[in-house]
Amino acid sequence: MNTIALCIPAYNAAWCLPRLLESAGNQLIPFDEILVYDDCSIDLTVETALSYGAKVVNGDINRGCSYGKNKLLETTNCKWVHFHDADDELLPNFTTLAHQWINKDNCQDVVLFDFEYRDNETHQLISKSDFDSDQLKQDPVKYAILNQINPFCGLYKVAELKKIGGYDIDAKIIYNEDVAFHCKLAIAGLTFGVEKEISIINYHIKNSMSDGNKVKCAQAHFEVMKINAEKVGKVYNNEIAQKLWANAIILASLSDWQTSKKAVDLALKLDPKITRNESSVVKLLSFFNAYFAIRARELMIRIFKNKLRTSA
Repeated sequence: MNTIALCIPAYNAAWCLPRLLESAGNQLIPFDEILVYDDCSIDLTVETALSYGAKVVNGDINRGCSYGKNKLLETTNCKWVHFHDADDELLPNFTTLAHQWINKDNCQDVVLFDFEYRDNETHQLISKSDFDSDQLKQDPVKYAILNQINPFCGLYKVAELKKIGGYDIDAKIIYNEDVAFHCKLAIAGLTFGVEKEISIINYHIKNSMSDGNKVKCAQAHFEVMKINAEKVGKVYNNEIAQKLWANAIILASLSDWQTSKKAVDLALKLDPKITRNESSVVKLLSFFNAYFAIRARELMIRIFKNKLRTSA
């Protein structure tokens, strides 16, 4: 029998867990397990989860989402898992759609569900995802490199995740672990399917981890692409180089010139022809020019102030 576990890594999530757990309880087909990993919260996360009938897995020290997902993967008795962020929501049709997939004889190892992205305060629709089933079937590695895939939209075969060791918990990639995870799945040969009917709502939260750590996210993305280059760079050098150029622009805009240069250097090493994308080069140069203009202005101010002191 095919069974599905809802797995929720949580830290100080008492404020948002009720919405998610209520939506989990409203499924037309119940989840077989609802598991919450408490990452040493200091609020009422545990009490809230227990009040909704979830099973709580307690962490010993705060280790982050990737470690929590791995613990939930170890804990579940189900054949399939759906990881979900504590501050998001499920529509009542999610498990119905999920069972339609996993009851197929030839179901893929991973099913990606299209979702709505909404503002948490106004619930206004910001965008909708649009995963491309044909591209995923044709070349999942290429797709995972070029596209952002988050675990809140995935349904995963437990046995396959355990084979590859789940999430990597390297501190260097901690802020881009989801991209690293799906690239890892694709490189390991897992197959992907796509469900187009909307059953998930992802909320934009002000001051979220990603919003508050943009530099760290960009630096982690560079590390993930560097890992991909080591694993599959000979085959996907162009795709990785594209992502590195885009990453270099973001890093430059955040004034991390050192990592930006590393991204450019690696991109050129992988695919020197990538510089033909003139718009990327011009955009990157504009950030560098702005940087040096600011530094030149600061230098001139210091020189002027020194002259004033010496003439006084």
